[in-house]
Amino acid sequence: MWFPLLLVVLGLILLYRWHRQSQILENLSDKCVLITGCDSGFGNLLAKQLDRRGMWVLAACLTEKGAEDLKKETSSRLQTVILDVTDSQSVSFAAKWVTNIAGDAGLWGLVNNAGYGHALSPNEWQTKEDFAKVLNINLLGMIDVTLNLLPLIRKVRGRIVNVSSAAGRISILGGGYCISKYGVQAFSDSLRREMRDFGVKVSIIEPGVFRTPMCMIDPVIKNLKSYWDKVPAEIKESYGEQYFQQYAESFNTLINISSPKLNRVTDCMEHALTAVYPWTRYSSGWDCKLYFLPVSYLPTVLSDYLLCWSAPKPAQQANKP
Repeated sequence: MWFPLLLVVLGLILLYRWHRQSQILENLSDKCVLITGCDSGFGNLLAKQLDRRGMWVLAACLTEKGAEDLKKETSSRLQTVILDVTDSQSVSFAAKWVTNIAGDAGLWGLVNNAGYGHALSPNEWQTKEDFAKVLNINLLGMIDVTLNLLPLIRKVRGRIVNVSSAAGRISILGGGYCISKYGVQAFSDSLRREMRDFGVKVSIIEPGVFRTPMCMIDPVIKNLKSYWDKVPAEIKESYGEQYFQQYAESFNTLINISSPKLNRVTDCMEHALTAVYPWTRYSSGWDCKLYFLPVSYLPTVLSDYLLCWSAPKPAQQANKP
């Protein structure tokens, strides 16, 4: 008796949830959105996607070539600006450019998508400067852009969409990447609470592994080898050549099973910008939903086991007590 009733209640909850999340804002063509990191990958696809929806897209690219190529594939509504998120002068210039264009209409949406993900290796193989490079792009640059544009967003009770990662929930490798994505989560959470009374909504995108230019095997292995080549002899001896080869192979396996369907991420970004009731977090990709996210909730001893059981073993291992 109770089981059918529970099924009915669950069905009604899911139906209500679907109806609530399917409601989309009106007058999208009046809304101005700035996207960073539009040269390629998620940012490039999102810019085209929102442009097709008739939204007013301001696309920030790192290179002139990226900007020119994007303009060739979009309508005349889309405008581009060159932005290096690690350069405060560049950020300040871009903020003034957005202010001049948006004017009294304000900035409806900011998508902090620009990122760097090639600094992937064990922590001991990297230097402070290697960590700083990733943090400056993925975290501090994002914060700088947000703070410069926040008055324009607050003015119209707009949206901020910050791209984190499944690696912002559980640290799966060394280097600054996971650290930066944890930082994105922390900044987004505090900003969301601060902006709540101003009517500004802050959403976090947590992609799994997708086949973007950042996730191509050749540059990933090239960067990994550059770290390995510069480590001192004692460290190389401790880890061993086989460790390096197995570590590189693990990336090869991960990238081979990565998803080419980038729209699974950009659809989440679009929903965060256009839905009446956006989600606080969007987990994109089945690997994130079914593996990384559940593992992040497990007790540490279990999550450590799952992440370490197939990991490479160093040549010089500590003797077990």
